[in-house]
Amino acid sequence: MMRRATLLSVAALLAAPRIVRAQSWPARPIRLIVAWPPGGTTDILARQLQPQLSVALGQPVVIENRGGASGAIGAAEIVHAAKDGHAFGMVTSTLLSMALLQRQSYDPIADVTPILLHSRVANILAVHPSLPVHSVAELIALARAQPGKLAFGSPGIGSAVHISGEMFKLATGTSMIHVPYRGGGPALTDLAGGSLQLMFGNASSTLPFVRDGRVRPLAVTSATRAPYLPDLPTLAESGLPGFAIDEWYACIGPAGMPPAVVQRLNASIMDIIAAPEERARLLEMGAEVAGGSPQDFGRFMRDETDKIGRVVRDAGISLD
Repeated sequence: MMRRATLLSVAALLAAPRIVRAQSWPARPIRLIVAWPPGGTTDILARQLQPQLSVALGQPVVIENRGGASGAIGAAEIVHAAKDGHAFGMVTSTLLSMALLQRQSYDPIADVTPILLHSRVANILAVHPSLPVHSVAELIALARAQPGKLAFGSPGIGSAVHISGEMFKLATGTSMIHVPYRGGGPALTDLAGGSLQLMFGNASSTLPFVRDGRVRPLAVTSATRAPYLPDLPTLAESGLPGFAIDEWYACIGPAGMPPAVVQRLNASIMDIIAAPEERARLLEMGAEVAGGSPQDFGRFMRDETDKIGRVVRDAGISLD
Protein backbone atom coordinates (compact mmCIF):
# COMPACT_ATOMS: atom_id res chain seq x y z
CA MET A 1 0.00 0.00 0.00
CA MET A 2 2.84 2.37 0.89
CA ARG A 3 4.61 1.61 -2.40
CA ARG A 4 1.43 2.22 -4.39
CA ALA A 5 0.78 5.52 -2.59
CA THR A 6 4.35 6.62 -3.29
CA LEU A 7 4.02 5.80 -7.01
CA LEU A 8 0.73 7.71 -7.25
CA SER A 9 2.30 10.71 -5.53
CA VAL A 10 5.23 10.71 -7.97
CA ALA A 11 2.84 10.47 -10.96
CA ALA A 12 0.82 13.38 -9.62
CA LEU A 13 3.96 15.49 -9.20
CA LEU A 14 5.08 14.72 -12.75
CA ALA A 15 1.68 15.66 -14.16
CA ALA A 16 1.37 18.85 -12.11
CA PRO A 17 3.47 21.13 -14.38
CA ARG A 18 1.36 20.16 -17.41
CA ILE A 19 -1.86 20.83 -15.50
CA VAL A 20 -0.60 24.18 -14.24
CA ARG A 21 0.51 25.20 -17.74
CA ALA A 22 -2.90 24.32 -19.20
CA GLN A 23 -4.76 26.15 -16.44
CA SER A 24 -2.58 29.26 -16.67
CA TRP A 25 -2.96 29.57 -20.45
CA PRO A 26 -3.25 32.13 -21.88
CA ALA A 27 -0.78 34.16 -19.85
CA ARG A 28 -0.43 37.01 -22.36
CA PRO A 29 -2.05 38.33 -25.57
CA ILE A 30 -2.54 35.78 -28.35
CA ARG A 31 -1.38 36.33 -31.91
CA LEU A 32 -3.94 35.35 -34.55
CA ILE A 33 -1.90 35.19 -37.75
CA VAL A 34 -4.00 35.59 -40.90
CA ALA A 35 -2.24 34.12 -43.93
CA TRP A 36 -3.83 36.66 -46.30
CA PRO A 37 -3.89 40.47 -46.63
CA PRO A 38 -6.51 42.68 -44.94
CA GLY A 39 -9.94 42.91 -46.53
CA GLY A 40 -10.28 39.42 -47.96
CA THR A 41 -12.61 36.65 -46.78
CA THR A 42 -10.00 35.06 -44.48
CA ASP A 43 -9.32 38.40 -42.81
CA ILE A 44 -13.03 39.15 -42.43
CA LEU A 45 -13.66 35.76 -40.77
CA ALA A 46 -10.76 36.31 -38.37
CA ARG A 47 -11.98 39.78 -37.41
CA GLN A 48 -15.48 38.49 -36.78
CA LEU A 49 -13.96 35.95 -34.41
CA GLN A 50 -11.52 38.28 -32.65
CA PRO A 51 -13.66 40.21 -30.11
CA GLN A 52 -15.63 37.24 -28.78
CA LEU A 53 -12.55 35.03 -28.63
CA SER A 54 -10.73 37.70 -26.61
CA VAL A 55 -13.56 37.62 -24.08
CA ALA A 56 -13.71 33.82 -24.01
CA LEU A 57 -9.97 33.46 -23.38
CA GLY A 58 -9.53 36.44 -21.07
CA GLN A 59 -6.66 37.89 -23.10
CA PRO A 60 -6.51 40.20 -26.13
CA VAL A 61 -6.40 38.40 -29.48
CA VAL A 62 -4.23 40.44 -31.81
CA ILE A 63 -4.59 39.91 -35.57
CA GLU A 64 -1.44 39.93 -37.67
CA ASN A 65 -1.84 39.81 -41.45
CA ARG A 66 0.96 37.96 -43.21
CA GLY A 67 -0.16 37.87 -46.83
CA GLY A 68 1.75 36.78 -49.90
CA ALA A 69 2.57 33.72 -52.02
CA SER A 70 -1.06 32.51 -51.95
CA GLY A 71 -1.01 32.06 -48.18
CA ALA A 72 2.39 30.35 -47.97
CA ILE A 73 4.13 33.24 -46.18
CA GLY A 74 1.51 33.37 -43.45
CA ALA A 75 1.44 29.58 -43.13
CA ALA A 76 5.22 29.56 -42.57
CA GLU A 77 4.81 32.22 -39.87
CA ILE A 78 2.22 30.04 -38.11
CA VAL A 79 4.09 26.74 -38.20
CA HIS A 80 7.34 28.35 -37.03
CA ALA A 81 5.69 30.19 -34.11
CA ALA A 82 6.20 29.21 -30.47
CA LYS A 83 4.35 26.02 -29.54
CA ASP A 84 2.92 27.29 -26.25
CA GLY A 85 -0.47 28.25 -27.69
CA HIS A 86 0.06 32.01 -27.73
CA ALA A 87 0.08 32.03 -31.52
CA PHE A 88 -2.17 30.30 -34.01
CA GLY A 89 -3.51 31.21 -37.41
CA MET A 90 -6.27 31.17 -39.98
CA VAL A 91 -5.55 29.62 -43.36
CA THR A 92 -7.42 28.42 -46.43
CA SER A 93 -7.33 25.27 -48.54
CA THR A 94 -4.38 26.70 -50.47
CA LEU A 95 -2.27 25.61 -47.48
CA LEU A 96 -2.32 22.15 -49.05
CA SER A 97 -2.28 22.96 -52.76
CA MET A 98 0.66 25.36 -52.54
CA ALA A 99 2.72 22.79 -50.66
CA LEU A 100 1.97 20.30 -53.45
CA LEU A 101 2.97 22.77 -56.15
CA GLN A 102 6.08 24.29 -54.64
CA ARG A 103 8.59 23.24 -52.00
CA GLN A 104 7.88 25.10 -48.76
CA SER A 105 9.77 25.49 -45.49
CA TYR A 106 7.13 23.35 -43.78
CA ASP A 107 5.07 20.22 -44.25
CA PRO A 108 1.34 21.14 -44.09
CA ILE A 109 0.55 17.91 -42.24
CA ALA A 110 3.60 17.02 -40.12
CA ASP A 111 4.41 20.59 -39.04
CA VAL A 112 0.84 21.62 -38.19
CA THR A 113 -1.48 21.19 -35.23
CA PRO A 114 -5.07 21.05 -36.55
CA ILE A 115 -7.37 23.13 -34.34
CA LEU A 116 -10.70 23.56 -36.14
CA LEU A 117 -12.21 23.44 -39.61
CA HIS A 118 -13.95 26.82 -39.31
CA SER A 119 -16.15 26.99 -42.41
CA ARG A 120 -16.64 25.85 -45.97
CA VAL A 121 -17.46 27.94 -49.03
CA ALA A 122 -18.77 26.26 -52.16
CA ASN A 123 -17.59 27.35 -55.57
CA ILE A 124 -20.31 28.39 -57.99
CA LEU A 125 -19.98 27.32 -61.62
CA ALA A 126 -21.13 30.46 -63.39
CA VAL A 127 -21.10 31.54 -67.03
CA HIS A 128 -21.43 34.84 -68.84
CA PRO A 129 -25.11 35.39 -69.78
CA SER A 130 -24.22 35.48 -73.48
CA LEU A 131 -22.99 31.87 -73.41
CA PRO A 132 -25.79 29.70 -74.89
CA VAL A 133 -25.92 27.22 -72.01
CA HIS A 134 -28.38 26.91 -69.13
CA SER A 135 -27.22 23.63 -67.57
CA VAL A 136 -24.05 21.70 -66.84
CA ALA A 137 -24.92 19.18 -69.57
CA GLU A 138 -25.19 21.97 -72.14
CA LEU A 139 -21.85 23.43 -71.00
CA ILE A 140 -20.14 20.05 -71.34
CA ALA A 141 -21.59 19.61 -74.83
CA LEU A 142 -20.39 23.07 -75.87
CA ALA A 143 -16.91 22.53 -74.41
CA ARG A 144 -16.60 19.20 -76.25
CA ALA A 145 -17.76 20.80 -79.49
CA GLN A 146 -15.26 23.66 -79.12
CA PRO A 147 -12.13 22.17 -77.50
CA GLY A 148 -9.70 24.79 -76.25
CA LYS A 149 -12.06 27.68 -77.04
CA LEU A 150 -13.72 28.31 -73.67
CA ALA A 151 -11.74 30.13 -70.97
CA PHE A 152 -12.23 29.94 -67.20
CA GLY A 153 -10.65 32.32 -64.73
CA SER A 154 -9.29 31.90 -61.21
CA PRO A 155 -7.57 33.97 -58.49
CA GLY A 156 -4.36 32.09 -59.26
CA ILE A 157 -2.72 28.74 -59.86
CA GLY A 158 -3.46 26.27 -57.08
CA SER A 159 -6.47 28.12 -55.71
CA ALA A 160 -9.61 26.12 -54.93
CA VAL A 161 -11.25 27.87 -57.87
CA HIS A 162 -8.48 26.67 -60.19
CA ILE A 163 -8.55 23.13 -58.75
CA SER A 164 -12.33 23.03 -59.29
CA GLY A 165 -11.91 23.89 -62.95
CA GLU A 166 -9.21 21.27 -63.46
CA MET A 167 -11.37 18.65 -61.69
CA PHE A 168 -14.21 19.54 -64.06
CA LYS A 169 -11.98 19.13 -67.12
CA LEU A 170 -10.75 15.74 -65.89
CA ALA A 171 -14.26 14.53 -65.02
CA THR A 172 -15.76 15.60 -68.36
CA GLY A 173 -12.86 15.00 -70.72
CA THR A 174 -13.04 18.59 -71.95
CA SER A 175 -10.31 21.03 -72.91
CA MET A 176 -10.60 24.60 -71.64
CA ILE A 177 -8.11 27.42 -71.13
CA HIS A 178 -7.21 28.43 -67.57
CA VAL A 179 -6.60 32.16 -67.10
CA PRO A 180 -5.02 32.94 -63.69
CA TYR A 181 -5.55 36.41 -62.22
CA ARG A 182 -4.07 38.24 -59.25
CA GLY A 183 -7.22 37.73 -57.17
CA GLY A 184 -10.81 36.66 -57.62
CA GLY A 185 -12.21 40.18 -58.03
CA PRO A 186 -10.52 40.93 -61.38
CA ALA A 187 -11.47 37.49 -62.71
CA LEU A 188 -15.14 37.98 -61.81
CA THR A 189 -15.10 41.46 -63.36
CA ASP A 190 -13.83 39.97 -66.63
CA LEU A 191 -16.43 37.18 -66.45
CA ALA A 192 -19.21 39.73 -66.02
CA GLY A 193 -17.71 41.76 -68.87
CA GLY A 194 -17.55 38.79 -71.23
CA SER A 195 -13.77 38.41 -71.48
CA LEU A 196 -14.13 35.01 -69.78
CA GLN A 197 -16.83 32.48 -70.57
CA LEU A 198 -17.03 30.73 -67.20
CA MET A 199 -15.60 30.47 -63.70
CA PHE A 200 -15.87 28.25 -60.63
CA GLY A 201 -16.06 31.29 -58.40
CA ASN A 202 -15.86 31.36 -54.63
CA ALA A 203 -19.45 31.80 -53.41
CA SER A 204 -18.55 34.65 -51.07
CA SER A 205 -17.37 36.82 -53.95
CA THR A 206 -19.60 35.38 -56.72
CA LEU A 207 -22.99 35.70 -54.99
CA PRO A 208 -23.32 39.47 -55.59
CA PHE A 209 -22.73 38.88 -59.33
CA VAL A 210 -25.35 36.11 -59.33
CA ARG A 211 -27.91 38.17 -57.43
CA ASP A 212 -27.74 41.14 -59.80
CA GLY A 213 -27.77 38.97 -62.94
CA ARG A 214 -24.27 39.75 -64.18
CA VAL A 215 -23.44 36.03 -64.36
CA ARG A 216 -25.60 32.91 -64.78
CA PRO A 217 -25.10 30.14 -62.17
CA LEU A 218 -25.27 26.52 -63.33
CA ALA A 219 -24.25 24.48 -60.27
CA VAL A 220 -22.28 24.42 -57.02
CA THR A 221 -19.17 22.33 -56.46
CA SER A 222 -20.08 21.24 -52.91
CA ALA A 223 -21.36 17.77 -52.02
CA THR A 224 -24.78 19.16 -51.07
CA ARG A 225 -26.82 22.12 -52.26
CA ALA A 226 -25.96 25.49 -50.79
CA PRO A 227 -28.60 26.95 -48.44
CA TYR A 228 -28.19 30.41 -49.98
CA LEU A 229 -28.98 28.99 -53.49
CA PRO A 230 -31.27 26.05 -52.67
CA ASP A 231 -32.61 25.66 -56.22
CA LEU A 232 -29.15 25.39 -57.77
CA PRO A 233 -28.05 21.75 -58.27
CA THR A 234 -24.68 20.35 -57.33
CA LEU A 235 -22.28 19.15 -60.02
CA ALA A 236 -22.82 15.63 -58.68
CA GLU A 237 -26.55 16.01 -59.33
CA SER A 238 -25.77 17.39 -62.78
CA GLY A 239 -24.19 14.24 -64.15
CA LEU A 240 -20.81 14.18 -62.40
CA PRO A 241 -21.25 11.70 -59.52
CA GLY A 242 -18.78 12.09 -56.67
CA PHE A 243 -17.71 15.57 -57.72
CA ALA A 244 -17.21 17.61 -54.53
CA ILE A 245 -14.76 20.34 -53.61
CA ASP A 246 -15.05 23.39 -51.37
CA GLU A 247 -12.85 26.25 -50.45
CA TRP A 248 -12.36 26.01 -46.69
CA TYR A 249 -11.11 28.20 -43.87
CA ALA A 250 -9.47 26.75 -40.81
CA CYS A 251 -7.51 27.43 -37.64
CA ILE A 252 -4.13 25.76 -37.24
CA GLY A 253 -1.11 26.06 -34.99
CA PRO A 254 2.48 24.85 -34.98
CA ALA A 255 3.08 21.17 -34.33
CA GLY A 256 3.47 20.28 -30.67
CA MET A 257 0.90 22.61 -29.12
CA PRO A 258 -0.35 21.40 -25.71
CA PRO A 259 -3.45 19.22 -26.26
CA ALA A 260 -5.38 21.01 -23.50
CA VAL A 261 -4.78 24.36 -25.21
CA VAL A 262 -5.86 22.96 -28.57
CA GLN A 263 -9.08 21.59 -27.07
CA ARG A 264 -9.87 24.89 -25.38
CA LEU A 265 -9.26 26.86 -28.58
CA ASN A 266 -11.40 24.39 -30.53
CA ALA A 267 -14.29 24.61 -28.05
CA SER A 268 -14.10 28.41 -27.71
CA ILE A 269 -14.11 29.05 -31.45
CA MET A 270 -16.85 26.48 -32.04
CA ASP A 271 -19.06 28.11 -29.40
CA ILE A 272 -18.70 31.43 -31.23
CA ILE A 273 -19.37 30.28 -34.80
CA ALA A 274 -22.18 27.88 -33.81
CA ALA A 275 -24.30 30.72 -32.38
CA PRO A 276 -27.38 31.39 -34.56
CA GLU A 277 -26.44 35.00 -35.29
CA GLU A 278 -22.94 34.02 -36.38
CA ARG A 279 -24.23 31.19 -38.56
CA ALA A 280 -26.59 33.66 -40.23
CA ARG A 281 -23.79 36.14 -40.78
CA LEU A 282 -21.58 33.47 -42.35
CA LEU A 283 -24.41 32.29 -44.62
CA GLU A 284 -24.89 35.84 -45.84
CA MET A 285 -21.23 35.68 -46.94
CA GLY A 286 -21.77 32.35 -48.66
CA ALA A 287 -20.01 30.35 -45.93
CA GLU A 288 -21.30 27.42 -43.88
CA VAL A 289 -20.06 26.51 -40.41
CA ALA A 290 -18.01 23.30 -40.47
CA GLY A 291 -16.73 22.47 -36.97
CA GLY A 292 -15.72 19.14 -35.49
CA SER A 293 -12.81 18.04 -33.33
CA PRO A 294 -9.12 18.68 -34.00
CA GLN A 295 -8.82 14.99 -34.82
CA ASP A 296 -11.66 15.27 -37.38
CA PHE A 297 -9.89 18.19 -39.00
CA GLY A 298 -6.59 16.29 -39.09
CA ARG A 299 -8.22 13.41 -40.96
CA PHE A 300 -9.92 15.86 -43.32
CA MET A 301 -6.59 17.50 -44.14
CA ARG A 302 -5.01 14.16 -45.03
CA ASP A 303 -7.97 13.23 -47.26
CA GLU A 304 -7.88 16.64 -48.96
CA THR A 305 -4.14 16.30 -49.59
CA ASP A 306 -4.75 13.00 -51.36
CA LYS A 307 -7.61 14.42 -53.45
CA ILE A 308 -5.87 17.64 -54.45
CA GLY A 309 -2.64 15.75 -55.09
CA ARG A 310 -4.40 13.52 -57.64
CA VAL A 311 -5.77 16.56 -59.47
CA VAL A 312 -2.38 18.31 -59.48
CA ARG A 313 -0.73 15.17 -60.85
CA ASP A 314 -3.39 14.18 -63.39
CA ALA A 315 -3.91 17.71 -64.70
CA GLY A 316 -0.17 18.44 -64.80
CA ILE A 317 -0.56 21.64 -62.76
CA SER A 318 2.63 23.55 -62.05
CA LEU A 319 3.65 27.08 -61.13
CA ASP A 320 5.95 27.33 -64.16
